[in-house]
Parts: sequence; C-alpha cells; structure tokens
Amino acid sequence: MLSRVSRSLVSSLGPRAVSSSLRPLAIRPSPAASPLIRAPQGLRTMSTFKQEPHKLLVIPGPIEVTDEVLYANAHPSMSHVSPDFIPVFGDCIRMVREVLFAPEAQPFIISGSGTLGWDQVASNLVEPGENVLVLNSGYFGDSFADCLRTYGAEVDELRAPFGKAVELASLDVALRSKKYKLVAFTHVDTSTSVLSDAKGIAEVVKRASPDTLVALDGVCSVASEEIQQDAWGIDIVLTASQKGLGTPPGLSILTASKKAIKVFEERKAPVTSYYASWKKWLPIMRAYEAGTAAYFATPPVNLIYAFHASLTQITQRAPALAERFRLHREASARVKREAEALGFRQLPLDAAYAANGMTALYFPEGVGAADLLPRLAKRDVIVAGGLHKDHKEKYFRIGHMGVSVVDPQRGDVDKVITALKESLAEAQASKNVLPKATRAGVEVEAHQDRSIPASRL
Repeated sequence: MLSRVSRSLVSSLGPRAVSSSLRPLAIRPSPAASPLIRAPQGLRTMSTFKQEPHKLLVIPGPIEVTDEVLYANAHPSMSHVSPDFIPVFGDCIRMVREVLFAPEAQPFIISGSGTLGWDQVASNLVEPGENVLVLNSGYFGDSFADCLRTYGAEVDELRAPFGKAVELASLDVALRSKKYKLVAFTHVDTSTSVLSDAKGIAEVVKRASPDTLVALDGVCSVASEEIQQDAWGIDIVLTASQKGLGTPPGLSILTASKKAIKVFEERKAPVTSYYASWKKWLPIMRAYEAGTAAYFATPPVNLIYAFHASLTQITQRAPALAERFRLHREASARVKREAEALGFRQLPLDAAYAANGMTALYFPEGVGAADLLPRLAKRDVIVAGGLHKDHKEKYFRIGHMGVSVVDPQRGDVDKVITALKESLAEAQASKNVLPKATRAGVEVEAHQDRSIPASRL
C-alpha cells in the first residue's frame, strides 16, 4: 500500500517516472574533497513534486520540511558504499561545519535521535568517576545529567529557577570551587523555551577553568540560534535533524573541537559505549569526507539525502545564515507580542531568556489545554502541550523555526497567529470567560511582574 508521499510522487511524476526522470544535480566543490570524487548521479531535481495538504506542524520539533527535502527522502534505495552516495555524505559533514561556524571541528552524523549525542559525550569524553557540572534549565537538563550518571560520571547540578537560565556568576563560583572535566548545558530547553547564554558560558569556563570542556545541547537551537562554535570556544555541539535543520527525525549530529578529540584520544579508561564509540565512528567520518567508504553500521542513506538537501538550502541559498537568524528573531518577537496582546504570558521570566525558535505560553485564566489545543487542531494548526513534569498542565509550546520562518510566502506564522486568536476567543466564549483585556470593563495588564518567584506562578 502506497504512503501519502509515494502516492504524491506517483501522481506528480507518473508511475514509471519516479525512477526514470532522475537527473544528476552537481554537488558543490570542497577543498577537503578528493579530486577523484565525481558529482553524484543519485541526486535529483524535484520535478513537480509537492506535498499533499496537511495540518501545519508547529511544535518545537519535528518541524515542517520543504518539498525538496521530502522529495530527497524518497530517493530510490542506494548502497551506503556507492560511489554516488559517498560524496553526498562527505558534503553533509562539510556543510555541518558551516552551519556552526566551526571549520576546525569534527562532525559526527549517526543514525539516532538527539539523545544519542548525550551518550557520545558521556561515553567518549568523561571517564567513570570524573566530575561533570550540568547547568539545568528544564527537563532536558535533568535528562542530560541522568545520562552522564549512567556512564559513571560524578554529576553536580546548578539548577535555575523555573523560567530562567543559570546565572553566569553562579557558574564562575562553582568552577573556582571544584575541578570539573566538563560543563554541560542545554542551549534552548525544549520543555521551557529558556535560552541560555552560550557565548557567556564558554567565556566563564575559559576564564575560570580553561581545561574544562564545554558541551552544548543544541537540539532545539542549531540553525535557529546563532552558534559560533570555534570563535566562542565550545567543544561539543550536539543536535538532531528534525528541528532547525529542517530534516525528518533520525539523525544524531555532533561536532567536536580539536580539544575534545584530543581528550578522547588520550583517555585512559575504555570507551563505555559500543554504538556511540568514537573509536568506531571517527574513522567512518574521516573516510567519507576523504571520498572513500568505510563501514561500522549502516547509515540511513535516504535520510542523509534529505539532510543534504536541507543543508544545501541553509548554507548555499537565500537567506544567508545571518539573515536566517534575523528572520527567526523577528518571527519569535511577533508571535510573542501577538500572544501577550491576547492575554497569554510567556514562561521565561525575562525576554533575555526567551528562545527564538519556539515560544512557551501559560494558558490564560479559565482556559486549559483541553479547551485550546483541539480548537487549534481543528484549524489545522498543531502545537505542543507542556512538558516539564511540575508545570506541564499550565502551558503549551509553539515552534517557529526552519521553513515556516524563512519562507514568508507560506504564511505559516500568519496562520498560527490567526488560529490562536480564533481558538482562544471560541474557548473563552464556550466557558463564559471574558477576554482579559475587557474583563469587568477594565483593561488588565498582559504582563505580570517578572520578579514573581516561579514557585508562585
């Protein structure tokens, strides 16, 4: 039975044309590539393929993907050691460096979720019994710490109040009081939309404890928040394919600095993971980038074709990276401004802590998830409920990243805002709840005092 994507391909190209209409698409040259690498014959132009109409997915990942990316994901089966596939994989490795401004870093692109990045950090860079400091700003800080402990690390945590990030001054004090092998933090915690100051954290670590590694969980920030990995001195950036990188789920992506690779190579204890071991994966990444195949475990070939299509859009086409980040900031500001005008309140306690690729909003008084989210879905807009275990019934989350932001002709942000207005009005009317701005005939502030402790919210 054909999937929706397959039916769309067949209807747009004809039943025999799916394989017969392939035309080669030249891959970009790279100084790191072997001169023997030829343009891969497996890359295809899109022809007339368009996705079928569907509900707008604006959760904070997975996100909407472009027609070109989805078409690339439907590539005919290809050997992972094929001469056609090798340069596609190699070029993905090179383009990941461009997204992160990390020309000196070593990328790893492995089949798995973003969670696999935690396992790579814990098993390759931290030896059992070594000290690690986790800066915890939400659910994913809890999980990163749990993963590190699973591999034998001695983990301390600096926990931020709900809705805030860890203060840099607290980090400085902690680093001067104890020696840590690694500091780990979530750049944007998807559970709260709290944004940590990546550049500031790296600067504090470099000043207070220069031998300590810095690991950034960028699953919900890469390609929607600026990350200058080399310039800022970040040793690890780990992420996944399904958020700002605009590809279907299934790829764990990590970049390691030269310092991190040296720490790995000089470790005394054996690596504590089999599948996540860089002893296995480092030769694979180096081989594909050099233009030769190597094998440890089969890569997800079709997904890498899709990733190549998305990375090409991000690194080689308009908008350029700086413009992409600006568009994310503008879309974020607009969504937050419109939501607050309706009476919603942001979860982050200060705008400085608010992510640009997503928004977390408390439900207005008298309205809950069951009142609002189904009404949004009825208008073909899919958002996410709350995730943090202590507060998940109080708020919901909207993702605004990738193609929904950088292609304004789609009208995705407009659709979200319109649906939010209509759904809230309908929900309030059904419960005889007056809009906040008109309750009792008196305008009520949409913003509460940001100094209120999280425990009182």
